[in-house]
Amino acid sequence: MALNSNPRKASAEERIMATAAGLFATFGYNGVSTRDIASGAGVNEVTIYRHHPRKRDLYMAVLEAELKQVILRGDLLARVAEASDGKMALARTFELISATMTHRPEMVRLMQFSALELGEDINPLLRRHLGEFIEVIARYLEPWAGAGAGRGANAKAVVLALISFAVNYSSLHRMFLNGRSVPDTVFSAYADFCDILTDKAGRFCNTGETPPARLITD
Repeated sequence: MALNSNPRKASAEERIMATAAGLFATFGYNGVSTRDIASGAGVNEVTIYRHHPRKRDLYMAVLEAELKQVILRGDLLARVAEASDGKMALARTFELISATMTHRPEMVRLMQFSALELGEDINPLLRRHLGEFIEVIARYLEPWAGAGAGRGANAKAVVLALISFAVNYSSLHRMFLNGRSVPDTVFSAYADFCDILTDKAGRFCNTGETPPARLITD
């Protein structure tokens, strides 16, 4: 392991990243200048540009650092596999997604600002860090998506819809219900939503059929 011969430089970078994460997550990409970040981190702008040539590079580094903290919890994934019916499988899938995404509010807000302000340039980074997360969950949910009333449902599309629900609900809850949303709050809102849904997705939520031993393709 290489020793850090310049601890002051490492400390400056840590302060830059921490300050940038907080400011970007609060005010967005366009609402923060490198001067703001330099002031908060106790460095000058030249130091920032030495580490990150453009503000956009710094934003991407901050977002990537947050995305690297996404960990797929094996215990919650096992609960999806052990579900006894479709409603339970879907509920446990949402429990897994909610617990994973909403415990890092800065990451959630950075993703939201990214979609609004950076456009499609951010897509490769999101796919690189969240792609496997989505694929694994979809594979666990797929037997239920192909069974009973859920037949024909796209498991990956269901997972993306649940992620969208979990990511966006927290901000809307804070905006309109004047309170901080926690995973249990998000899950409760999802349960209410699932109960009143009457289209195909709703029937999938409420199916009590057992999944097939294997998926059968027509």
